[in-house]
Amino acid sequence: MQKLKRVGRILLILYILVAAMLYFLQEKIIFLPTKLPQEYVYNFSESFEEFFLTAQDGAKLNGLHFKRKNPKGVILYFHGNAGDLSRWGEIAIFFAKKEYDIIVMDYRTYGKSTGKLSETALFEDAQLFYNFTLEKYEENAIIIYGRSLGASVATYTASKNKPAKLVLETPFYNLLEVAKKRFPVLPVKWLLKYKLESNKYISNIACPITIFHGTEDTVVPYESGKKLFGLATSKKEFITVEGGGHNDLISFKPYTTNINKALKIE
Repeated sequence: MQKLKRVGRILLILYILVAAMLYFLQEKIIFLPTKLPQEYVYNFSESFEEFFLTAQDGAKLNGLHFKRKNPKGVILYFHGNAGDLSRWGEIAIFFAKKEYDIIVMDYRTYGKSTGKLSETALFEDAQLFYNFTLEKYEENAIIIYGRSLGASVATYTASKNKPAKLVLETPFYNLLEVAKKRFPVLPVKWLLKYKLESNKYISNIACPITIFHGTEDTVVPYESGKKLFGLATSKKEFITVEGGGHNDLISFKPYTTNINKALKIE
């Protein structure tokens, strides 16, 4: 019996330690930035301008602006949780080649961007970039595009503004739901500082919404995207990518054949 109690105490201590690690290290689990030196020079095959915006707290936020001669509109792109603009700029070129101007930002601590991360800061920074876009384009020419974690940022931003369209790639219902699946035995509801509750924002969006999600997504379950789609009240379309994972939708025909339709400004 004493041995059993000792094992129980050890397991309890381990449980508390793991929970504490999740609470204090969650930013390192959720956000996977890579840093770039400030003197880093971007090099892309398409014409672009690099710029910085300054947040209210003084954080410097790095952005790229890809420009076409006669753009169909502009895409404000919110990227996923890993990497930096040297990678996401290359991904943005896919859309630039479809004759759209592209504005893409690096979140705080990513690439050359500075500042302290928080959910509030993420959303405020997104609005800062939306305002920057509004200074250069009519609002009915703006498409907001969000991928993975960036889909939550995009959903929030679309709910606070009036863009022409919202396109989401592999979005989650909310981060809490994803965390529960990843850590089913931990009280993540009480530990998670980042909620990213797309489910609370999507019903406040008036513009058309298109969601792309792969059936074999092992990072954000397909069902999470479908559940989020069910809450949308505006004109909407859900594109199922059979066999698609989390980072490879571009290699599947349902994505490539439907993305032009999704980006069309009516």
